[in-house]
Amino acid sequence: MPHEPLARLRALRAVELLTPALTEATDFYREVWGLEVVATEPGTAGWLRGTGAEHHVLGLARADHTGLGKISFAVVTPAEIDEAARRLLARGITPLHGPGPLDQIGGGYGLRFTDPEGRLLELSAHVEAVAPRGRDAAVPVGVTHTVLNTTDIDAAVAFYTDVLGLRVSDWSEHQMAFLRCNADHHCIAFNQAEWTSLNHVAYEMTSVDHFMRGLGRLRHHGVVPQWGPGRHGPGDNTFAYFADPSGLVCEYTSEVAQIVEDAWIARVWRRTPELSDLWGTAGPPSTEIRRHMAGTPDPGPLTTAPEVTA
Repeated sequence: MPHEPLARLRALRAVELLTPALTEATDFYREVWGLEVVATEPGTAGWLRGTGAEHHVLGLARADHTGLGKISFAVVTPAEIDEAARRLLARGITPLHGPGPLDQIGGGYGLRFTDPEGRLLELSAHVEAVAPRGRDAAVPVGVTHTVLNTTDIDAAVAFYTDVLGLRVSDWSEHQMAFLRCNADHHCIAFNQAEWTSLNHVAYEMTSVDHFMRGLGRLRHHGVVPQWGPGRHGPGDNTFAYFADPSGLVCEYTSEVAQIVEDAWIARVWRRTPELSDLWGTAGPPSTEIRRHMAGTPDPGPLTTAPEVTA
């Protein structure tokens, strides 16, 4: 008898990044990128929000290497978390935490487990509410997707669709797969690579106008895109990519395609310049941004990262 997916995931809630440059990264995401600090543990961690309703969308944790700390997805009720835990156990996967209250900034009720490549995943419900923020400023609403480098794209897609219940929206040949949990074209994408690592985290801007004004604000800080601005074919979203002080890649994006669930048919996009950037404004990605997107081998936050020799 086939297993059911763990739960109905409603949104990508937050991403946690590991960084040896905690102070510099926090300053960048607050002063330049446009997030707002909601809490800190001096010298250890920080949590930042956008203009959306999430308590925080980015967590930063001090580590001796860069990497992905955690990906958090939103579900609606604690009862769904309890059922997700039962479904995990039925698959032979033991939660690392929960189901139960989350002892973390923002609270909530949830569970945590790892995927086959060691990434730490969290499902959470009933996270603390925060006061509304205006959306007039050209700053991020929240995290809209993250792209993950994988050594086995077929196995990664199978786990995230079968276990987590994500749906494949499109493929970019057999190099990238775009997966959704709601109407947004993708919340997770996988990129076939030599090793497991974080490729980038994307932040939603309210509109194309906010997107472009955000690029202008970064330029006033002396920060210019390492690829972009442009508009992707798969997802139809605008893009501009930057590297943070740790060398991790962050993206401003807007206007991602909205999926009508019963009408959408996944396509396979050719990997050509005119489809990578429909506007034709960005040119090819630089060697530097490709290097940052490749990252370094990341076995996950529960394992010590291997040393990388030049």
